[in-house]
Parts: sequence; C-alpha cells; structure tokens
Amino acid sequence: MKQLFKIVFLIFSISIFSQTDSNKLDANGKKVGLWKGVFEDTKRPRYEGTFDHDKEVGLFKFFDNTKESYLIATREFNSKDNSAYTIFYDSNKNKISEGKVLNKLYEGLWIYYHKGSSVIMTSENYKNGKLDGAKTINFKSGKVAEISNYKNGLLEGIYIKNDESGVALEESFYVNGELNGITTYRAPDGLVVAKGKFRKGIKVGIWQFFENGKLESEDNYDQPNRIKSKRNK
Repeated sequence: MKQLFKIVFLIFSISIFSQTDSNKLDANGKKVGLWKGVFEDTKRPRYEGTFDHDKEVGLFKFFDNTKESYLIATREFNSKDNSAYTIFYDSNKNKISEGKVLNKLYEGLWIYYHKGSSVIMTSENYKNGKLDGAKTINFKSGKVAEISNYKNGLLEGIYIKNDESGVALEESFYVNGELNGITTYRAPDGLVVAKGKFRKGIKVGIWQFFENGKLESEDNYDQPNRIKSKRNK
C-alpha cells in the first residue's frame, strides 16, 4: 500500500509540475517563459514558444489541427528590430515560403518554392507589406520565367516574360502599374509577332504585326475609326 501511495504521489507530482512548467503569468498578468497554445475545439497543440513579459522571444513553432500535429510554420523573433523570420512548411516538411515579418507585415526579401521542391519559384521584395523592388519567377528547371519590378505595390519599370527555352515572349514597361512605352511580343521561335506603344495601359500610335518575321500589317490606334493597313507580300 505504501509503495502504491508513493507511485500515485509521484505521478501526481509530475502532473502538477508539467502543468506549472509552462503557461505562466508574472505578477502583472503578462506571459513569461514557455507557453503552449491549443486549438479550442480539439485541444491539440497549436503553438509553443517563449514569452518575456508578453513579448515573444526566440523560436515559435505552429502546428496544424490534425492528429499528426504537423509543423506548419516557425517564427524566429529578433529583439533588435522586433521582426520575425517566418518559414511555412507543407505536411512533408518541405518549405513553402520564407521571409521576414515586421509589425505583422511582409518586409524585405520573401522566397517561395515550387511544390515539394527546394527550387525557388518566386523571389520578391516588400516594404511595409507592399511589393517594392525586384521580383523574379522561375520555372521548376531553375530558368527565369518572369522579371519585373515594383514600387509601392505597383508594377514599375521593365517587365520580361520568357519561355523555358529563354525566348523573351514579352518585353514591356510599366509606370504606376500601367503599361507605358514600347511593348514587343514574340513567338516561341523568337520572331517578333507584334510591336507598339502603350500610354497609361492603352494602345496608342502605330502598331506593327508580323508573320514569320516579316511585317504583315500596321494599325494606327490614334485614329478613332482605324483601318488596318496590310503590306504587300
């Protein structure tokens, strides 16, 4: 009986210790030390991480609401700039995306991966939660599919769209999110199929259309009732 009492007491002591070893509050009711959150409906693990008087410090882990409790994200908090380097995962532990979050907004370089792969699909830059700077999209082969630039969330500057063989299918220019300037379209064989100018997203002036690399017709978009002029072959 005494032996049984000792075992019960030991189990009870371990239970009490495990309950008080995390999810503590300081004298002011602020979170301190290790905290483990759960989903309200299933009581499965939702997150775990360390607080210093309500402030997240170090590495936090986040889990999905399944019996497997897959790790779906980590956030590494930086006390110097109050940012959190965040990584998202799929259920096979492959990275989906990663980058910095500052004041709950994306900041700086973010990288996205092709599904189930370590090959970078997209790299883009943010400022105050808006796209700002260079953006590149890659094929799964690693070859560049698109190159663009953003300013305050809008396309700004040159835009290039390639096929996987490296042919520039489109070369254009943007100002404040609208097509402006000369745009060139090409076929997969590299030959130009159309070329002309945009102004604030609208075609203007003379547009040229090609067939097998030869000028086939021209269209003047400045004329209200324009008639496409064809070239003699």
